[in-house]
Amino acid sequence: MPPILKRIASLTAALLCACSQAAHPEQAGVETFLQRYFSTWSARDMEGYGSCFHPTARITFVEKGGAAGSQGLTDFLHGQKIGHERAATPMTETPTEMNISGDTRVAQAAVRWKLTKGREIITGTDYFTLVKTAEGWKIASLVFYND
Repeated sequence: MPPILKRIASLTAALLCACSQAAHPEQAGVETFLQRYFSTWSARDMEGYGSCFHPTARITFVEKGGAAGSQGLTDFLHGQKIGHERAATPMTETPTEMNISGDTRVAQAAVRWKLTKGREIITGTDYFTLVKTAEGWKIASLVFYND
């Protein structure tokens, strides 16, 4: 291989290594936590779902036009409970893709999801900021939107 091609190959390999994101140090634990978040909501287990949040958590929904509304944990959980109670058919939400970053104290996760309401399917994204507490990972902030 000519020297110039060797340099290009070496440079390309170095750039690929520099640009690749390392896995979160607690990747499996964060993924398990996020799976629990989605499964408790889908099971209408509002106590289990609520335990995923830090008591001071803020939840923000971003509308298609960019307007955002924010709630504290109590109001948000009440709205989720009412939403399940009033749903004509059971609703399930499943993650379809997770991108996790951070360290052992704080994690950030962008999670694509699919919500199924009978024959209707809605997709969207949740952006989580998680903090590691004595009880494990907790949601400090959740910003989400529907596609």
